[in-house]
Amino acid sequence: MAGLYHKPVMLQEVIEGLCVKENGVYFDGTIGGGGHSCAILAAKSGVRLIATDKDEEAIAAATERLAPFAGRFSIHHSDYKNYAEVLREKGVEELDGVLLDFGISSHQIDEGERGFSYLKADAPLDMRMDRREGRTAEIVVNENTEEKLRRILREYGEERFAANIARNIVKVRGKGRITTCGELAKITEESIPVRFRFSGPCARQTFQAIRIEVNGELDGLKECVIGLARRLKKDGRIAILTFHSLEDRIVKQAFAELSAGCTCPKEFPICVCGKKQELELVNKKPITASEEELESNSRSKCAKLRIARKL
Repeated sequence: MAGLYHKPVMLQEVIEGLCVKENGVYFDGTIGGGGHSCAILAAKSGVRLIATDKDEEAIAAATERLAPFAGRFSIHHSDYKNYAEVLREKGVEELDGVLLDFGISSHQIDEGERGFSYLKADAPLDMRMDRREGRTAEIVVNENTEEKLRRILREYGEERFAANIARNIVKVRGKGRITTCGELAKITEESIPVRFRFSGPCARQTFQAIRIEVNGELDGLKECVIGLARRLKKDGRIAILTFHSLEDRIVKQAFAELSAGCTCPKEFPICVCGKKQELELVNKKPITASEEELESNSRSKCAKLRIARKL
């Protein structure tokens, strides 16, 4: 099963950025197929890994892949935002490193019944990372108001034709419930002016937006990044891979907040705010994939890697 999952993006850059330590304790909040986690465990002797994922199939694949490191890792069927609960369960207070990879796996996209892809016309509108949850893409599409749909598409998909798409979704569902990826893709395409239909897949941003809404991907993200960064030991590292501008913007803001020191006006003779710099940016600008990786791994095209060190 592990072979069904994608090649991990910027693997070498992630491992170098984390500066894995012997006997270190690491947290991988989005383990996926286990590619990055496997490299973390293999990097130095005695490394321990605590991981989470919302997708039970990803957990099964990662467990298989990490079998050679039995006894040195644990994987929890949970959202990485529940890190405090997971770490408490493991009796861990501080970490040597944190990795978050926000990419959706090629396996999830290719598996039609998951409903993540606009290319799978007959697939049900699902899009749940955690299939224990009850709220699907079908519910989001059919049970939200036109105004709420427009906001979802504009904010999460950065879709310029959000108003047209939302209006047409409501019009079509008035005749019968929208239940498949093909139906939603068709509505999206027909909502976009003809002259803009050839600049790329018409439904990509709509499907991204609905997926983010279904899984609450941006909810509490900044607070989670800040909380995990504060769990790092001195010189510990946090590395985060993002795949669209909304995530990257939030991560950038969180890192900026933690890497800023005193905020008192310059005319103040002494600091009264008490704010101390907590992180140092390892890379001022996000790292992107090499030309070689771009050719061999299409998923790396939109990836951005940000790394910071705990002071």
